[in-house]
Amino acid sequence: IDDLDFFPDLSVVEHLDLLARAHGVLDPDPVVDALLAEVQLVAQSGQLPSTLSSGQSRRLALATAFVRPKRLLVLDEPVQGVDVAGQAELYSLITRLRDRHGCGVLMVSHDLHLVMSTTDQVVCLNRHVCCSGHPEQVSGDPAFVELFGKNAQSLAIYHHHHDHAHDLHGAVVDDPATPHTHVHGDSCKHG
Repeated sequence: IDDLDFFPDLSVVEHLDLLARAHGVLDPDPVVDALLAEVQLVAQSGQLPSTLSSGQSRRLALATAFVRPKRLLVLDEPVQGVDVAGQAELYSLITRLRDRHGCGVLMVSHDLHLVMSTTDQVVCLNRHVCCSGHPEQVSGDPAFVELFGKNAQSLAIYHHHHDHAHDLHGAVVDDPATPHTHVHGDSCKHG
């Protein structure tokens, strides 16, 4: 969904409620409320979509997709127009929503680092299928290396392991059950 596809006179919550009802969701209120919380748009639920930031608009677009019954969700450039920290959070949100709703996700993206670090399977296209498989397998495939150069493997796979998560603004959100042991460098700005 692009920003132009939002109903301009409906608030965020009204938009989601309408879509849920149109797609046959029997009791839309708890579904909409849960999605608003999950995509962190509760505070913006009364706003018009045109007043949202680009990251908030992308989260609303995801909510509109997940408010409908589905087995497969097709996303085309779902993080377009969002800063890097917001992109990582949106990919994480897509994964959480996918897991919670039990549906498959087919995603088109040019964000190589994020695709390779957040997906289960990758299909690399360049007017034909160049290679496919698990991200680590694809990053070493000769066709992938030919397409992206000799440093393709280091370019593609980025793993950032730590014992906490980040919210949409980059702040650390600790799990109280897990002690925070990740050490950030001096140049790190998220705590």
